[in-house]
Amino acid sequence: MSKALKPTVLVVEDDKSIATVITYNLQKEGYNVSFVTDGEEGIEAAKAEKPDIILLDWMLPSRSGIDVCMALRGHQETANIPIIMISAKDDDLDKVTGLERGADDYITKPFAPVELLARMRAVLRRIRPAFADKLLRFQDVEMDLSSYTVTRSSKDIKLAPIEFQILQTLMENPNRVLSRDTLINRVWGVDLEVDARTVDVHITRLRKALLGASPDNIDVIKTVRLAGYKLSV
Repeated sequence: MSKALKPTVLVVEDDKSIATVITYNLQKEGYNVSFVTDGEEGIEAAKAEKPDIILLDWMLPSRSGIDVCMALRGHQETANIPIIMISAKDDDLDKVTGLERGADDYITKPFAPVELLARMRAVLRRIRPAFADKLLRFQDVEMDLSSYTVTRSSKDIKLAPIEFQILQTLMENPNRVLSRDTLINRVWGVDLEVDARTVDVHITRLRKALLGASPDNIDVIKTVRLAGYKLSV
């Protein structure tokens, strides 16, 4: 198990050979990747998975990447997900159009995997700084990803690996409701069959550990009925 969880990536690309290369290189770096080949599917996948970043091809069946980008920006649950537009269109006007319609960056085909990875890291550093930081903080809770330790009000907290990863996911998304399915995908991965009850059990253990170190007995893990969990005060 990696000490630092990597962001989840949704690849929306109709050329399966390109999607396969992107997926391979991202997974090699430890990213959790899923991909779809259709614009409409991309919108639905983004709503369901709420990935940390989307790689979006311009030319797609059913709906263009530009349409998909605008649609995602128009939905509250996907409005703030970083999007990198991928296109064979290298005209400056096309780049401007992509950025004005909601993309956070624009990369032209063909591109080297190292360039794509660098652009992803740059976008995530700018928009989701938690992914670039080895020390995560929320209120009096601190998580050091380099030493794999958690403290609350300077008191050490011992967590099992699963609880550590759940807490990391919550701390990387403060005040954002994460569904049980999202937590399953981020922590256990899409290839394992884990039910919602298992998530609830680990959340209960994590909550107990955090409360045990709180001088004010403040529960920072909130249960949002029918939706999931969030880190909040």
